[in-house]
Amino acid sequence: MGTASKVVSVAFRIGELICACIVLGIISRFLYLLDLANAHVESKIIYAEVIAGISVAASIILLPPFLYSFWAFPFDCAIFICWMVAFGLLNNLSGAHTCSSYWYTNYWGYYWGRFWHHPHPTYTLVGGVGCGPWRSVLAFSFIGGFCWLVNSFLGLYVIFTKWDDKKHLNEKSGTTMEALHRETGQTQAQTPADIEAVA
Repeated sequence: MGTASKVVSVAFRIGELICACIVLGIISRFLYLLDLANAHVESKIIYAEVIAGISVAASIILLPPFLYSFWAFPFDCAIFICWMVAFGLLNNLSGAHTCSSYWYTNYWGYYWGRFWHHPHPTYTLVGGVGCGPWRSVLAFSFIGGFCWLVNSFLGLYVIFTKWDDKKHLNEKSGTTMEALHRETGQTQAQTPADIEAVA
């Protein structure tokens, strides 16, 4: 486990933390607005919120570049999959049109802009509010997921490299001990008592 792998691990852990915090903050803000409007909450939004919360806690715990953080590569892979599912679900809500989609103008943009106070908000007005935060949620969900993937591969590399080095060390130790036993046997055969016995 070299210095380079530790530096890379910490860098991507920080990336995981930042991405998760951004997603968590934006969605938490949206949930607050939904609560003010007494509106229903999409289950896909709740799922992304939960994954972001878990990621914040996990990235902080795994931030120190100790060996246990590299052994967590199966967990890293699982969180990556969860983030990709979250990204897919969120992206499916707005579709290819993103901020001009029907779902966006009637849900995210509508509640983000607090348009329930306005009797007849226009399509253009609603579509121009909250687009940046929604795009940020999509972008950082995707980026954060790949940070977890990188750490998963890094942990796998470090653990198997360490295991391979230990295997070679054991093989070398075994060869050394075998040579030592041979030398000891030869030395014992040449003791003074053996020489007198031969004489």
